[in-house]
Amino acid sequence: MQLKKKSKRKTPMRTPEVKKFIDDHQELFWYTPAPKSEKVTDDLLVETILNYGSMKQCIELFTVMGIDKVAEIFFNAINMSERRKGNYFELTVNYFTHFFNRYAS
Repeated sequence: MQLKKKSKRKTPMRTPEVKKFIDDHQELFWYTPAPKSEKVTDDLLVETILNYGSMKQCIELFTVMGIDKVAEIFFNAINMSERRKGNYFELTVNYFTHFFNRYAS
């Protein structure tokens, strides 16, 4: 019996707006070659923008993904484990916890 090889990571389905957002902010994804940058996971996309992006870039992310979706990804990441929470800067966790509690559903 042969076992099927499972892909470790699913390629996320991207809307054209999210693809354009990633392309427009390629400097934040310097470690990923441009053609593959649109394949970053939602977790990594949110983490990168919230940690390293400007407030303008954060607002753009909320516009293209939806503030509730970004909040869900953020809270799932910081509640999953201390290691995952450690991927976010302490000030980022504090600020966006208050921000999402106030403005997200």
